[in-house]
Amino acid sequence: MLRTPESRFDPFGEAGVPSYAEVPDPDGGTLRMAYRDVAPTRQPVTATVVLLHGEPTWSYAYRSMVGVLTDAGMRVVVPDLIGFGRSDKPVEVDDHTYARHIAWTRALLVDHLGLDDAVLVCQDWGGLIGLRLAVEAPGLFGRVVAANTGLPTGDQQMPDIWWAMRHAMQTAPVLDVGRAVASGCLRGLSEHARAAYDAPFPAEEFKAGPRAMPGLVPVTPDDPETEANRQAWAALSAWEKPFLVAFSDSDPITGPMAPILRKVVPGARGLEHPTVERAGHFVQEDAGEELAGHVVTFVRQTSPAPDA
Repeated sequence: MLRTPESRFDPFGEAGVPSYAEVPDPDGGTLRMAYRDVAPTRQPVTATVVLLHGEPTWSYAYRSMVGVLTDAGMRVVVPDLIGFGRSDKPVEVDDHTYARHIAWTRALLVDHLGLDDAVLVCQDWGGLIGLRLAVEAPGLFGRVVAANTGLPTGDQQMPDIWWAMRHAMQTAPVLDVGRAVASGCLRGLSEHARAAYDAPFPAEEFKAGPRAMPGLVPVTPDDPETEANRQAWAALSAWEKPFLVAFSDSDPITGPMAPILRKVVPGARGLEHPTVERAGHFVQEDAGEELAGHVVTFVRQTSPAPDA
């Protein structure tokens, strides 16, 4: 296990001050998982929002959204997945499995933080993990915002651009994480932000997480997680809780999932689902404040009326 020196994050104060939790590792030990837990300062908490990032980013991706949400009265919890950001980094690709990432994230949100009836906002791998938790950890999430994500089962072919990305992430002798994030942004990525995405990975041996994640996506019907994802789809097809689909207009990887989610999930019916224009796969980078505004509107529209 590796731990990124804290000094690597010193130039990126906009990422906020982290907290840490110990989550079980497969060998009976623990891993340190980082997260931000930010409450509004001038008003009571109206909802707790969990922001789950994807591959190969970290909680930094949501930096422009946190303030918008807390200003609207929401507590915001933003984890770093194991292997990313300030969280511990298992050194072998095989240390990462889909099931372990679900278990690690559940240990943080349920066992450590004791969350319930939270609002899930998930993008990329944040959805592969978060949507499973939504149906496997009853009560954890009462509302969902899906943004450029999905729940693959291996029953449909992944797009060519995804296969090219997977090949590059798995085989590049030197994995340029900042460049990988920039390639998924339509409006460009500053050199400062690129450096922030490189910061968690001071050497190649720190990058097992980014290299592993594409290989964990179910791409064949006999994948170890295919059946669990099929069961999750079955549960989502009966999900009556509010479910917002807030995709960008220019994501060639997950774009086709938006109409499927809107059609399949009962909780999506009757809602006005926004499309974030001029935004790529990493919609938080291209239009974070706009996405946060959609989350605020959704939470307010679906919150129970106060007692008379």
